[in-house]
Amino acid sequence: MTDNSRLAPGDTAPAFTLPDADGNDVSLADFRGRKVVVYFYPAASTPGCTKQACDFRDNLADLNGAGLDVIGISPDKPAKLAKFRENEELTFPLLSDPEKTTLEAWGAFGEKKMYGKTVQGVIRSTFLVDEDGKIEVAQYNVRATGHVAKLRRDLSV
Repeated sequence: MTDNSRLAPGDTAPAFTLPDADGNDVSLADFRGRKVVVYFYPAASTPGCTKQACDFRDNLADLNGAGLDVIGISPDKPAKLAKFRENEELTFPLLSDPEKTTLEAWGAFGEKKMYGKTVQGVIRSTFLVDEDGKIEVAQYNVRATGHVAKLRRDLSV
């Protein structure tokens, strides 16, 4: 791990097993042998998080076609994630981390600036994990709007 417990390319992705919107356990290990985009967002059904999730949804066919799966992780409970998934017709796994252990392990929870104040919270972050479970791309403090397009450009998808 690098300073302030942020992940960097080449690091082993921290393992996790978290419940999805239906309460079924999903593990990072389930994606071994495929590349997976793991993104962390603050709260389901908020404007920025909805925009970001819908961008992933709208680009999912191209991402999947390039061999990339997508997983979204937030501190929301599965019931809230299920409602978010249904309202926005999301077609990729949304995982629940209310204890924030996975968020912290990935450096996606901690001090951040919000409206000029320092607060503790979810740091909007996106990672690309390779087929062997190594971090290929680590992006912190990403923008909700336009992020998926930038990610596609960065990955040539």
